[in-house]
Amino acid sequence: MHDSIWFEINGKPTVVIASHVFIDAAEVQAKALGLPEAPRVFVPHPIQDATDAELHAKADAVVDEVIKALTRHG
Repeated sequence: MHDSIWFEINGKPTVVIASHVFIDAAEVQAKALGLPEAPRVFVPHPIQDATDAELHAKADAVVDEVIKALTRHG
């Protein structure tokens, strides 16, 4: 969240992509860092031991949401 918020504050659209176990932590950090609306997209956990096919499926499921978050200002 720290890097993403730094880029957002400096006019560079970003989106944090993380597994859903980090939803609460991302919300707390975004608020603490002064940008509670910082864009974030969550995918199902786990990530670490996912196969390539599972990772592709997770990415395919959120790609439109990520694009929307990155182009929200344009």
